[in-house]
Amino acid sequence: MSIASAMNGGAPEIKSIITCDLEGRIETFNKGAAEIFGYGAEEVIGKKRVSLFSPGLTVLEHVPAWLKTAVDHGVYEGKTVFVRKDGGSFPAQIKITPTFKQGKQIGYCGVSVRLPDSELENARPKISPFTRIFAALVVTRAPFLTATVVPVLIGAAWVASQLGNGAFPWLLFVLSLIGACALHVSANTFNDYFDWTSGTDQNNNDYFLPFSGGSRSIELGLISVAGLNRLAWISLAVATACGVAIVASTGPWVLLFGVLGAFAAYFYTAPPLRLAARRGLGELWVGLSFGPLMTAGTATALTGSLSWDSFWIGLPVGLLTTAILYINEFPDAESDALSGKNHLVVTLGKSRARWGYIALLSGAAGSLVALVQAGVVPVLALAALLSAPLGIHASRVLFQKFQARELIAGNRSTILLQLVFGLLMVAGMTIKL
Repeated sequence: MSIASAMNGGAPEIKSIITCDLEGRIETFNKGAAEIFGYGAEEVIGKKRVSLFSPGLTVLEHVPAWLKTAVDHGVYEGKTVFVRKDGGSFPAQIKITPTFKQGKQIGYCGVSVRLPDSELENARPKISPFTRIFAALVVTRAPFLTATVVPVLIGAAWVASQLGNGAFPWLLFVLSLIGACALHVSANTFNDYFDWTSGTDQNNNDYFLPFSGGSRSIELGLISVAGLNRLAWISLAVATACGVAIVASTGPWVLLFGVLGAFAAYFYTAPPLRLAARRGLGELWVGLSFGPLMTAGTATALTGSLSWDSFWIGLPVGLLTTAILYINEFPDAESDALSGKNHLVVTLGKSRARWGYIALLSGAAGSLVALVQAGVVPVLALAALLSAPLGIHASRVLFQKFQARELIAGNRSTILLQLVFGLLMVAGMTIKL
């Protein structure tokens, strides 16, 4: 297929030519693109991504494959349906080629020609049921629920060690896990909702999906603004229902943790508190919520009683969860500052903030050693330190690539570090010699 100049209904064919970097950030936008899509070049260059022009489900299922074909074979050609600024859809023939500078790929060039409207359904890419399910995972940011699952498992392992040969309360554990995950989904969706309504997301074109910048589910059209807000409240209601069931079985103390968790989930980005913008308060609440409060809340739900030991055992993993948030703040720092979201990376500046990451990882390791020395957890829990190579790798990447796209490797390693550290700690707490 050639996208050469042609005649369509007696009029010269309009050709859209758009180039972007490897993240999809728009770098050039010709007059044909402005006419076809309805945006001015000043609205999109350096401010938007090419995903803006495609339905979200198409972006999730087809665009990565198209880009791979373009890289592997030098070009991808096909038909699709695009979205104009006014929300209308139209069919188009597209041609995607990789762009290079000094032999290194730096992005992509997309050339599009509008097709007759009669081609709309024929050009529309097919969407599989799997992609529709995956879209739900994107909206809720479900893959990040490991940040909740790990401290819940640590709290449950601690309870199991205290019970000895006693029966473990499996039903209460399941209710605690579901409730905690629902609360996390509520936090994620409230976060995206308020970041969108405050303009934070619209100002951010430097994020690295899926690690920073939120889910972008509204931007991709996967859910409406009102729908996201509704999902957040439904998730909070599910968490509340689990909490009520637990209270009916074990007593009121677990309410304390539920209220604190709901407070953090909502006010992390919601006005007027907007904890994420309070120069460290957001990081503090994330560390507490996904560490000591989560482990102590789980233990209280399973036993009906409070214990300081169950609080302190969550400190190491809480610091590592904060490290996930912290390293994800680097790509977003400039745009967050513009919207007044003054988290620690904005406050310290990217260069100095790198040392804060080292402090978080060091604090996690040091607090685990202190817990073993105090006899709160068994010595086998030190197996969690076997995850240290992941932390060393992430730290090296952060220090070298904190302003580059390659930081993604550090984001990924930090998530894996929290998961591996936590699971090894759980294993060390449950294995009996």
